[in-house]
Amino acid sequence: MARSQTTKKPTRIQREKTRSILEAALDVFSDFGFRGTTIDMIAKRAGVSKPNILYYFDSKEAIHKALLAELLETWLAPLQEIDESGDPIEEICKYVAQKLKMAQNYPRESKLFAYEVLQGAPHILPELEGDLKTLVATKAEAIAHWVAAGKIAKIDPHHLFFSIWATTQHYADFDIQVRAVLPDGKDPFATAGPFLDRMYRALLSPDPDS
Repeated sequence: MARSQTTKKPTRIQREKTRSILEAALDVFSDFGFRGTTIDMIAKRAGVSKPNILYYFDSKEAIHKALLAELLETWLAPLQEIDESGDPIEEICKYVAQKLKMAQNYPRESKLFAYEVLQGAPHILPELEGDLKTLVATKAEAIAHWVAAGKIAKIDPHHLFFSIWATTQHYADFDIQVRAVLPDGKDPFATAGPFLDRMYRALLSPDPDS
């Protein structure tokens, strides 16, 4: 855990130092993953000594867990906002747009998460099997109700979420490939949004003959 949070309320300087360490760690973890990262690498990126890092955090694992906790809180927010009382297609397409925006604004966090999952999610599996699974189950039930009411096409709610995560986070996790394949200088996010919106609207639109 963060040492500065184990006693009295941290000072402004302590909060700023903790934030600086986390930002540097995010850079390093997103580039090299947990296994490829060392405290020395984080200290160098943060411009502080290794003992200074260990004053604020017990270990590399503590820093990593702190970043993952922040990430989950940020990423779960748009999913929580899906409103069962709203228009189904608009609610889902809004979620797609939010996830794509997050891929654009939080590429380091997306890569951090990808590295963690590829390594078997050793630091985040309880959260995936707990809070995330529970929230997805709740929203999947809402989507199932929309399907049963004929408001959207007959789709599997869980696979819908998997496809949304895959098609949006791809632009962060595989940024190098995306930009290498696109015509020179073309911004992938400028065209990805309209494309994904059209694709999901077509997928979700109920068959008038069904």
